[in-house]
Amino acid sequence: LSLGVCERASNNELVKCIEDLCNKRDALQREITTEEDEKSKLQNDIRMLSERLAKINESLAKKITARNEYDKTISETENAYMKILESSQNLLTVLKRESSSIKSSPKPDL
Repeated sequence: LSLGVCERASNNELVKCIEDLCNKRDALQREITTEEDEKSKLQNDIRMLSERLAKINESLAKKITARNEYDKTISETENAYMKILESSQNLLTVLKRESSSIKSSPKPDL
């Protein structure tokens, strides 16, 4: 009789151990599922951010190229303007000299 009791106790203990292992496995599976879901969401976020970054890089490249063109145009325009000012100053100097020369020359007799 005691042998039967021992067998049932062992069986009950074995069943309890198996149930505990199943519960631990189920809990672990829930954690795995949760982390897989989070991983999937993060991968999607990374993909979206990578696409956004690519678009921003493309936009920046275009804007930097346009800014560089502005810089070039401004520089060329400033250089041309300085040449115009220099030519105007030279013209003014020549005009003053010629005007002075005309005033000091004798008038022809009529």
